[in-house]
Amino acid sequence: QVHLVESGGGSVQPGGSLRLSCVASQLASSAYCMGWFRQVPGEEHEEGVAVIGRDGRTIYGQSVEGRLTISQDNAKNTVYLQMDNLKPEDTAKYVCVAGQGYRDGYYCSLEASMFGYWGRGTQVTVSS
Repeated sequence: QVHLVESGGGSVQPGGSLRLSCVASQLASSAYCMGWFRQVPGEEHEEGVAVIGRDGRTIYGQSVEGRLTISQDNAKNTVYLQMDNLKPEDTAKYVCVAGQGYRDGYYCSLEASMFGYWGRGTQVTVSS
């Protein structure tokens, strides 16, 4: 069963913008945190891009902070990633995730092991 469905990827020139969307199933949307990781062929680990908690708190990876903005629409079970001023090094498959950590309460982070739900991804290519 598919729990997370991404859309919005594509090819843009450096400096361009894209907006990714991820629609979650009822089960996946019950997670405390949703967010985005990215995967580059040949690299061993995925990179945490941005996550958002039910309380609206956000966490960004250092390489994207200030250029990418994560938001959510709880009524639509949807999380968005607005990507501005894109760079060639942002080229990757962007994967939507859902999950949470628990330590005296739910919390979010950019640790991949925290997320039990992973989408199939949408490709973003930045080149001139």
